[in-house]
This record gives sequence, C-alpha cells and structure tokens, in this order.
Amino acid sequence: MKKGLVVKNTGSWYTVLSDDGQLLDCKIKGNFRLRGIRSTNPVAVGDRVNVSLPPTPSQGGGAWIVGIEERRNYIIRKSINLSKQSHIIAANVDQAFLIITVVKPQTSTTFIDRFLASAEAYRVPVVLIFNKTDLLDADELRYQQMMIQLYETIGYECHAISAETGEGVEELRPLLEGKVTVLSGNSGVGKSTLINRLVPNAKLRTADISDAHQTGMHTTTFSEMISLSTPLQTPSDSLCLGGEQVASPKQGRMERSSFLIDTPGIKGFGTFDMEPEEITSYFKEIFEFSKQCRFNNCTHTHEPGCAVLKALDDHYIAESRYQSYLSMLNDKDENKYREAY
Repeated sequence: MKKGLVVKNTGSWYTVLSDDGQLLDCKIKGNFRLRGIRSTNPVAVGDRVNVSLPPTPSQGGGAWIVGIEERRNYIIRKSINLSKQSHIIAANVDQAFLIITVVKPQTSTTFIDRFLASAEAYRVPVVLIFNKTDLLDADELRYQQMMIQLYETIGYECHAISAETGEGVEELRPLLEGKVTVLSGNSGVGKSTLINRLVPNAKLRTADISDAHQTGMHTTTFSEMISLSTPLQTPSDSLCLGGEQVASPKQGRMERSSFLIDTPGIKGFGTFDMEPEEITSYFKEIFEFSKQCRFNNCTHTHEPGCAVLKALDDHYIAESRYQSYLSMLNDKDENKYREAY
C-alpha cells in the first residue's frame, strides 16, 4: 500500500505521485464508485489517495486507488449529462483563477457568479483573470473595466492580461508562489495559452475559436497538475511533471512548491447540492445587506422590509448579481442547468 497525490486524471486512468517519488498509473475499482459519492469522478486531481499495488511486478495487474484522504476543499459543479451527480473540478487547492473573456468567447456574468458562489461554498478563494485584452476595442475595454470595478467592489481581486502577447502575465507570478492554483473557465478563454506563457516547457495544445458560434473548442481533455517551482535538486534527482522538473519526495520537499491545475474548459456551470436558504451567504454583498432584513428567513424576492431589495433599488447591489442569485434559487425546482451559464 502506498500513499500519494493524484496529478493527472484522463477519465479512466489516474496518475499518482507516490510519497516515495514514483509515478503510478492507477484505476479505481468498480465498487469504489458506490460508496455514497454522487460524482462522475469520485477521484480528482489534487486528491491524496491510498494505492494498492500487485504483490510483485511479475504477477501482473495494475495499481488500484482504494481510498481517498479527507479533502481540505474542492471546486464542484453539476454534471452536464447526469443532473443528480456532481463533477469535481479539483481538490485541495489554495485558490482558483477564473479566466474570463469579454469576446471570443464572451463569458456571461451568470457563469462568473455561479462559479464564485460554488467557490465560496467550499472555501476556495478566487482571483478573476480577464484575458484577451489585446482583442478589445474601446467600448469592450470600457465594459471590461466596469466588470472589474463591480467585482473588485464586492471584494474579488481582478487582473486584466493578454496571455497571447504576455501583457500583465508576469504580475500573476507572485500570486501563484507557494500555492496550488486551479485554472477554470469557459472553453476557449485561453487557459492553455496562459499556462504555456507561465510554463514554456508545458507545451499545451491551443485551438482557434469557432467562427460560427464564437465559442471555444476543447483542447484540454483531462485535468493535470503542472509544476511552477524550481526543484532544490539537480534534474537527475527529480521527476518530470507537466513539462517541469519536480523534486522527488524521497529527495526532500521542494521549498515553496507552486502548482497549476489545468482543467478542461466548461460551457456551463450548474450549481450542485445547495439549499435555497444557503445561497445568500455565497454572495458577499447580498449577505451583508441581508443582515438588515426584517425577517430572518427572508428570501429577498418579495418580503416587506427586505434590505437586499432596497439595496438593489438603490444600486448598491448590481442587477446582474441579483439575477444570478435568483437563477440559483430556481435550480432546485427547474433543473436550471443551461449552457449559457
């Protein structure tokens, strides 16, 4: 039995970096999926797992993941095809970078707000990265700045960059130092381009935007952890992970290890397993005003003395944020997953 970290998930196979420095290709046993885990991927990149090995290599057979250690946190969304199941994007992360684009493709505010609410629910800090600034005309730049001002006012850190030209990318490096960061966003927003800019050896595939629909085409088809850190050892004493040299655990831990988790682009973000009465607390500004409501069980939709509705009328809460809140309230009743989200 070995313990290790899941560093890659192709859907059917998992690559585990064991604590003694081995890269193990693993599967999970069929009954493992039946232990009350309502997820299309019960094991995610970032998970700490227990791995069972065959008694001897000569006996054949592969390695099997037989247990997951308790997660510190995770990012989760509703499965696209199985509405009663979830899909775990990544586990045990320090933060998430949500990559947003105003054009080619346009990221909807509903998508942004649903991602932020899910991250709040599972205690994952989020930084908003507005990419492709080099493609914006004057009106689009003004719109982007309005979005940045909105989310910064709420309390989210925002950065405007161009992964294609490199503008603003170096400013992100201090934010990544010593952390495990998951990158997420719609298909085509430039996650792979950004990773290639930050980690040139990663050499991830990129693709053009579909001209017909101005939407992204999937280039990343699996999740993978990529090292940003310089190992303390020489290359011969290190493991290669995602194009970078990663210090082998048996040689000693890296100092201030930094990792990116690359994930497939997603067209929609359906929230999962949220009760209506909880949703208020996942919208920072709505939660603050809700403390002043007349009724403790106020839904902020029609009640007299609702401080949230008054703040909305007074423009202290953005209409787009409130509409996102309402759409999440309706998830339970209407199976509200939509690709536009």
